[in-house]
Amino acid sequence: MATNKQAIIRYHALDQCFSNSGRKYFIDDLLESCNNAIYTYTGTKNGVKRRQIFEDIKFMESDQGWSIPLEKIREGKRVYYKYSNTKFSIKQSSINESEANQIKETLTILSRFKGMPQFNWIEELLIRLETTFNLKQQPKPIIGFEQNVYLKGLEFFNYLFNALFYKIVLNITYKSYRQKISVDIELHPYFLKQYNNRWFLFGYNEKENAISNLALDRIISINEINKNFIENQDIDFEEYFDDIIGVTVKSNLERQKILLQISNQLWPYIESKPIHGSQKVKQKNDESIIIELNLQINFEFISLIFSYGSEIKIIAPESLKNKIIDKAEKLLQQYI
Repeated sequence: MATNKQAIIRYHALDQCFSNSGRKYFIDDLLESCNNAIYTYTGTKNGVKRRQIFEDIKFMESDQGWSIPLEKIREGKRVYYKYSNTKFSIKQSSINESEANQIKETLTILSRFKGMPQFNWIEELLIRLETTFNLKQQPKPIIGFEQNVYLKGLEFFNYLFNALFYKIVLNITYKSYRQKISVDIELHPYFLKQYNNRWFLFGYNEKENAISNLALDRIISINEINKNFIENQDIDFEEYFDDIIGVTVKSNLERQKILLQISNQLWPYIESKPIHGSQKVKQKNDESIIIELNLQINFEFISLIFSYGSEIKIIAPESLKNKIIDKAEKLLQQYI
């Protein structure tokens, strides 16, 4: 368990001891109470040290903590601890400085979502939190996310978000870039994913008996269908995209071993930002680095490799090399 979680357990265990007016808690008693609480909540017996308890008490007494009204009463050579105000508890106190700073950090991140259709509530929440806890955000932004608030199709985001949450079957009128006319697709929506500043909806297509991937900017209209929702039983969307670049997953397509020759000029960028999680260095010399990838070759991967131009050379497979050559020749013909 993370240290900060154990700290919270200790703070509340100490708070309970300090509040108990029917018993005297000396340092060894506090130590035992904290260890028992950690064991109860985590199942671990990692003993807390006396020094840690003293540091916890110091923090709880500070302004960064809860400014607890703690009395230290000497009895012979020993000291026991209790609240001077028996009604006090950190559970009833307002947030401390550390918690306030954490909320400020959260507000900074949340504020970047303002303007997204599903997150209109954030602006109201920010105002309420700032007013309630006297928190003021940075006068100027200090963090930025890559997002296109003008993207076509974002008006459907709120509708689709709720359809996923409440498991509503949808009829989606859709027109891809390659279609001349629109088609109606009956979809059981499962997942929304952003890639390259665009949003994509994944769901079960009954007619195709497969997972469909629809770009929000190609959706024309959406209507609900009154029928039983087919649950997602097989796909873990945390792992669904592991074998690809982008969003185009084909269940009948195997991963391939790909060898790429990277120029020394480009390598520092590729090394710090790997093309794919499977990336491995196979060979290095004075002019270039050869890496190996294992993934599905899809449209997004080909586009990414092509975007690096002459800085990347395909060594294998031959089929991928031919696809890049074909794209390069078509590009060249446009300028002749």
